[in-house]
Amino acid sequence: MDVNHVDLTISAVRPDQYPKTDYPEIALVGRSNVGKSSLTNTLINRKNFAHTSSQPGKTQTLNFYDVEDQLYFVDVPGYGYAKVSKKQRENFGQMIENYLTQRRQLRGVILLVDGRHAPTADDVQMYQWLSYYNLPILVVATKIDKVKPSQYTKVVKEVKTSMDFQDHQPLILFSATNKRGKDEVWHWIEKQTGVK
Repeated sequence: MDVNHVDLTISAVRPDQYPKTDYPEIALVGRSNVGKSSLTNTLINRKNFAHTSSQPGKTQTLNFYDVEDQLYFVDVPGYGYAKVSKKQRENFGQMIENYLTQRRQLRGVILLVDGRHAPTADDVQMYQWLSYYNLPILVVATKIDKVKPSQYTKVVKEVKTSMDFQDHQPLILFSATNKRGKDEVWHWIEKQTGVK
């Protein structure tokens, strides 16, 4: 998709705040600092539209980005944030679960994992949870420019084995630095949402 217009419509914490449109939505999930903002910025051809933060757990709302008045990217709070209280974690968990299981406009979930390391227990748990609810999932291994090309096969094998991938499960290696994987991610989004 050729992106010229993007707008942060709302940062929501409750269903009554979600956009009232019927645009298809793609959720981006992953642990804090895995690169959700960087992926969003790369997909929409902007440098700093979605803000990257040096403070894990800073995103505490569901951020709805309107892309070309055709679809929404929904940035979901990162998991694995140690500095957030147990109560806050429970609230986030409830908010995220409600959105992912009840939002009619949701067409798929992009699950980001750090390509430099094996998936964490939280990554595996999130993948299993999304699979349980039969949500279309695209796993994206980020920061792949920090990995030697000779190690790519190892990264793919490690992610697939750790997460116990289904046979049909797509995995894309991505870098915000050199844009590797950008077109493949867009292709998956277009397939899920029907937008061009």
